[in-house]
Amino acid sequence: MRGRYILPAMPLAATWLKPTSKGLYCEPGDFYIDPAWPAPRAVITHGHGDHARANNKHVLGTPETLAIMQDRFGDAAGGSLQALTYGEAVELGGVRVRLVPAGHVLGSAQVVLEHQGTRIVVSGDYKRRPDPTCPPFEPQPCDVFVTEATFGLPVFRHPPDAQEIGRLLHSLRLFPERCHVVGVYALGKCQRLLALLRRAGYAEPVFIHGALQSMCAVYERFGVALGPLLPASGALRGDLAGRLVLAPPSAISDLWSRRLPDPVIAMASGWMRVKQRAKQRGVELPLVSSDHADWDELTGTMAELGADEIWVTHGAEEALIREASLKGLKARGLSLAGFEDEAE
Repeated sequence: MRGRYILPAMPLAATWLKPTSKGLYCEPGDFYIDPAWPAPRAVITHGHGDHARANNKHVLGTPETLAIMQDRFGDAAGGSLQALTYGEAVELGGVRVRLVPAGHVLGSAQVVLEHQGTRIVVSGDYKRRPDPTCPPFEPQPCDVFVTEATFGLPVFRHPPDAQEIGRLLHSLRLFPERCHVVGVYALGKCQRLLALLRRAGYAEPVFIHGALQSMCAVYERFGVALGPLLPASGALRGDLAGRLVLAPPSAISDLWSRRLPDPVIAMASGWMRVKQRAKQRGVELPLVSSDHADWDELTGTMAELGADEIWVTHGAEEALIREASLKGLKARGLSLAGFEDEAE
């Protein structure tokens, strides 16, 4: 087809890790990584809903990820939960499994698999820029690197965090009579935005929607300081003038936000780079802030690791595969189902 890059047909270097309709399956270890529906044994990279699902029989993850799953799913977090701290190793069916930081959200991990002289690293979701709420991504030399591609297009080059936080603080000063409500995802974006605001010197209480409260409590339980927080529900309209309110993206455009005094509608997301998305959501102040690697971080990580093969999944697979091929790297797409690009 004209203008379309055809993916190269290439055998999988490590036949013991296989892409299936349920997700990546490690045959000798008999476990899935981030299965799309309940599995007998699951290794979970992080707590977002498109990677961590309820009702797996046995779940292995970092202590933080397991706590997030328990907060979200209660008893359905898993029949049994096995915590593995960063750097600790466990043997599953002759496969050595380690979890190392991915820099995405609290508890996020790359899964390092070693079997029959081959090392495969499954990145899960990751980013390379510093984040005050979680340990940074740790590059792992490997034979096969499985990378996400959420922002795998050259148009996605995220600006510095300080720049976007500065824009938000400038707007607060510019409109002291208006309430600023920022749409943020409950896990990761909310807490990172709070931590960046505190780092920038914003010490005022931040009002938060009820749907964000429990996850903020999980972060604070693991030692992530978020500063003074107040519930937005029950706050008097006059008390919110000139204040900052954080809410889920769904709340900023429904009846809930209409009780706020002349709100400036903002949204923090990597997708705010796309002006049409901001316009569709009625966003007045788009903040380009992402918990995923951008184009430069994705391509830079592939080059840095120098893996024999790159497997690309959930996102703009074709563009990243083509870029890898142009740089002399072997790459192929996995086209795994069940991963979303919105909750980033």
